[in-house]
Amino acid sequence: MSETIDRNLALELARVTEAAALTSARWMGRGDKEAADQAAVDAMRLVLGSVGMDGIVVIGEGAKDEAPMLYIGERVGIGTDPKVDIAVDPVEGTRLVAMGMPNAISVVALADRGTMFSCEDIAYMEKIAVGSEAAGSIDLSASPTENLTRIAAAKEMKVQDLTVVALDRPRHEELVREIRAAGARIKFIPDGDVAGAMMATMPGTGIDVLMGIGGAPEAVIAAAALSCLGGEIQTRLWVRNETEAKAVREKSIDTSRIFTGKDLVSGNNVFFSATGITDGELLQGVHFSKEGATTQTVVMRSRSGTVRRIDARHSLTKLNAISAIRYDGSGDTVR
Repeated sequence: MSETIDRNLALELARVTEAAALTSARWMGRGDKEAADQAAVDAMRLVLGSVGMDGIVVIGEGAKDEAPMLYIGERVGIGTDPKVDIAVDPVEGTRLVAMGMPNAISVVALADRGTMFSCEDIAYMEKIAVGSEAAGSIDLSASPTENLTRIAAAKEMKVQDLTVVALDRPRHEELVREIRAAGARIKFIPDGDVAGAMMATMPGTGIDVLMGIGGAPEAVIAAAALSCLGGEIQTRLWVRNETEAKAVREKSIDTSRIFTGKDLVSGNNVFFSATGITDGELLQGVHFSKEGATTQTVVMRSRSGTVRRIDARHSLTKLNAISAIRYDGSGDTVR
């Protein structure tokens, strides 16, 4: 990738996530997570199609027969170089949008072709993620207590001062008991552990570490973000049912292997963009007014380590005049 293309792609990704966030936000609190997701998918696909790249969706909305757009293997962009892998989550936290809850975001990550990990047979991973201060101190094979002790030492804090973010799931009962016994605090989130991993990595969120089991695709997206932020993530495949156990046996999948961030996204040119849909610790959500709308986006690049926060104002009237996307909520996105 040339320097010019690098810079342009980084900023163009902001347009992609902004479009998805603006359209999905119309469905905030309306109880329809499918509509919120479809609006974001339609808008994201349309804007991705205008980007100067030859992209293949590696992490997307599912297999082609499950998803008409942004399916795994779909080619996006105008077809010119650079050749890239793309991971998308048009709405991370569809339930959060539908219920009007915090921390729903729209996300895109991009890296050199062939550098993003994908495992179609196993849907979940155990995860631990920290920011740059604690990078090098974690070990997924160690107990949560030992990891908290190491993180506290790296950050020159007491374990009692640490805050762990974890998905609020029954599968985390034992993890929660151990974290509490160690003395650390816990912030439970209903969905969205890409945002959780970023909270553990970015300053000002009050979060020190992400722990627990979440989606494997989300682990790859989080690894892309952390490669730009200087944080560290470790993951391990987690088998949830007999169907996945059968795939493990038949394909000799190593479920004991610990994946680092570089195993999940090995490219040296990693770009990441996230736009807030609903307000949260990480990003401000979409706000509508008579003048239009405002968005907040974080755009990052691994090679330079540059992290940009973009506070944007959008004239929806003007956008509607030049785009096939219905930003004013008056109708569905034109496909």
